[in-house]
Amino acid sequence: MAGPFAEPVAAQNYSAGFEFLKAVKDRDGDAVTKTLNEPGSTVVNTRDITTGESALHIVTARRDVQWIRFLTSRGANPNIEDNKGVTPLQIASGLGLVEGVEALIAAGANINKANVTGETALLSAVHRRDLAMVRLLLENGADVDRADNSGRTARDYVELMSANTQLLDAIKRSDEKREQGANQSYGPSF
Repeated sequence: MAGPFAEPVAAQNYSAGFEFLKAVKDRDGDAVTKTLNEPGSTVVNTRDITTGESALHIVTARRDVQWIRFLTSRGANPNIEDNKGVTPLQIASGLGLVEGVEALIAAGANINKANVTGETALLSAVHRRDLAMVRLLLENGADVDRADNSGRTARDYVELMSANTQLLDAIKRSDEKREQGANQSYGPSF
């Protein structure tokens, strides 16, 4: 017979990972921190069994840069994918969340990682015609010539939008910077 302080039956059936993701969704910083501080805790990269979303996906989707920084500082994988191959960086780029993209890049996000359709963060930004995001991604090494599953690259999509000269200029400047870097010589000059 259970005593008066026994845990409810429903609460006994949830895994630590489920409880962690619920605390993240509920913005319960105390519960999240307590869980992450437990010795040997590995829940920071727990994924929802139905969607594959991690805590980092959840906080990025809600545009919460403070939580992005907190979770990555606690070991959250910035390259973790959901069931569709979408990473937190791709979510942030799709939302136009510049600070989020910067935080994820600083945490080691792979800027050229593609989802199951072959779309990268740069392709998402190009489709949205987000000049600031395109520039940020190009400055951080995004590959303008990586093709999606249709065979088109960011460069191809920008050329199809011939009226958008700002995006074309951003790509040209990125190409020029890359060429200058490739032509630099290192060591003494004689």
